[in-house]
Amino acid sequence: MTDATTAEPQRRVVRNADKNRYDVFLDDELAGFAEYVERDNDTDFVHTEIDDAFAGKGLGKVLAREAVEDVIARGRTITAHCQFIRGWLDKHPQYDAHVVGKGITP
Repeated sequence: MTDATTAEPQRRVVRNADKNRYDVFLDDELAGFAEYVERDNDTDFVHTEIDDAFAGKGLGKVLAREAVEDVIARGRTITAHCQFIRGWLDKHPQYDAHVVGKGITP
Protein backbone atom coordinates (compact mmCIF):
# COMPACT_ATOMS: atom_id res chain seq x y z
CA MET A 1 0.00 0.00 0.00
CA THR A 2 1.31 3.46 -0.91
CA ASP A 3 1.16 6.24 1.62
CA ALA A 4 -0.41 9.25 -0.13
CA THR A 5 1.87 11.63 1.74
CA THR A 6 5.02 10.00 0.31
CA ALA A 7 3.82 9.26 -3.23
CA GLU A 8 5.94 10.73 -6.01
CA PRO A 9 4.25 13.62 -7.80
CA GLN A 10 3.20 12.77 -11.34
CA ARG A 11 4.97 14.66 -14.11
CA ARG A 12 3.16 14.78 -17.44
CA VAL A 13 3.86 16.57 -20.73
CA VAL A 14 1.07 17.18 -23.25
CA ARG A 15 1.31 18.66 -26.74
CA ASN A 16 -1.23 21.48 -26.82
CA ALA A 17 -1.53 22.01 -30.58
CA ASP A 18 -4.25 24.66 -30.17
CA LYS A 19 -1.78 26.92 -28.35
CA ASN A 20 1.37 25.75 -30.23
CA ARG A 21 3.07 24.62 -27.07
CA TYR A 22 3.92 21.67 -24.88
CA ASP A 23 2.46 21.89 -21.37
CA VAL A 24 4.09 20.27 -18.35
CA PHE A 25 1.96 19.32 -15.35
CA LEU A 26 2.92 18.35 -11.83
CA ASP A 27 0.05 16.18 -10.70
CA ASP A 28 -2.90 18.11 -12.16
CA GLU A 29 -1.39 21.60 -12.01
CA LEU A 30 0.02 23.36 -15.07
CA ALA A 31 3.63 24.07 -14.13
CA GLY A 32 5.03 25.46 -17.36
CA PHE A 33 5.21 25.27 -21.13
CA ALA A 34 7.46 25.35 -24.19
CA GLU A 35 6.08 27.39 -27.09
CA TYR A 36 6.89 26.47 -30.67
CA VAL A 37 6.25 27.56 -34.25
CA GLU A 38 5.82 24.95 -36.98
CA ARG A 39 7.10 25.72 -40.47
CA ASP A 40 7.01 23.07 -43.17
CA ASN A 41 8.61 20.03 -41.48
CA ASP A 42 10.38 22.01 -38.74
CA THR A 43 9.39 22.72 -35.15
CA ASP A 44 11.08 25.85 -33.79
CA PHE A 45 11.08 26.15 -30.01
CA VAL A 46 10.82 29.86 -29.23
CA HIS A 47 10.13 30.18 -25.49
CA THR A 48 10.05 27.98 -22.39
CA GLU A 49 8.72 28.95 -19.00
CA ILE A 50 8.37 27.14 -15.67
CA ASP A 51 6.27 28.86 -13.01
CA ASP A 52 8.38 29.96 -10.02
CA ALA A 53 6.18 27.89 -7.72
CA PHE A 54 7.51 24.76 -9.46
CA ALA A 55 11.18 25.75 -9.72
CA GLY A 56 13.81 23.21 -8.71
CA LYS A 57 11.66 20.15 -9.39
CA GLY A 58 13.34 19.15 -12.67
CA LEU A 59 10.27 19.96 -14.72
CA GLY A 60 12.19 21.94 -17.34
CA LYS A 61 14.32 18.89 -18.13
CA VAL A 62 11.25 16.66 -18.30
CA LEU A 63 9.49 19.17 -20.56
CA ALA A 64 12.48 19.49 -22.90
CA ARG A 65 13.03 15.74 -23.21
CA GLU A 66 9.38 14.86 -23.81
CA ALA A 67 8.82 17.72 -26.27
CA VAL A 68 11.96 16.91 -28.27
CA GLU A 69 11.11 13.21 -28.35
CA ASP A 70 7.56 13.96 -29.53
CA VAL A 71 8.83 16.20 -32.34
CA ILE A 72 11.23 13.46 -33.46
CA ALA A 73 8.53 10.77 -33.23
CA ARG A 74 6.36 12.88 -35.53
CA GLY A 75 9.19 12.93 -38.10
CA ARG A 76 9.93 16.64 -37.76
CA THR A 77 13.20 18.54 -37.46
CA ILE A 78 14.05 20.82 -34.54
CA THR A 79 15.19 24.42 -34.43
CA ALA A 80 15.84 25.90 -31.00
CA HIS A 81 15.66 29.68 -30.78
CA CYS A 82 14.64 29.23 -27.15
CA GLN A 83 17.74 29.53 -24.97
CA PHE A 84 16.58 26.85 -22.52
CA ILE A 85 15.80 24.21 -25.17
CA ARG A 86 19.02 25.05 -27.04
CA GLY A 87 21.04 24.61 -23.82
CA TRP A 88 19.30 21.32 -23.07
CA LEU A 89 20.02 20.05 -26.59
CA ASP A 90 23.69 21.04 -26.22
CA LYS A 91 23.87 18.68 -23.23
CA HIS A 92 22.16 15.83 -25.14
CA PRO A 93 24.08 15.20 -28.39
CA GLN A 94 22.11 12.02 -29.02
CA TYR A 95 19.46 14.29 -30.60
CA ASP A 96 21.88 16.17 -32.91
CA ALA A 97 20.78 14.24 -36.01
CA HIS A 98 17.37 15.92 -35.70
CA VAL A 99 18.54 19.47 -34.93
CA VAL A 100 18.99 22.14 -37.59
CA GLY A 101 22.53 23.52 -37.30
CA LYS A 102 23.89 20.37 -35.72
CA GLY A 103 23.07 17.18 -37.62
CA ILE A 104 20.93 18.97 -40.20
CA THR A 105 22.38 21.69 -42.41
CA PRO A 106 20.12 24.78 -42.62
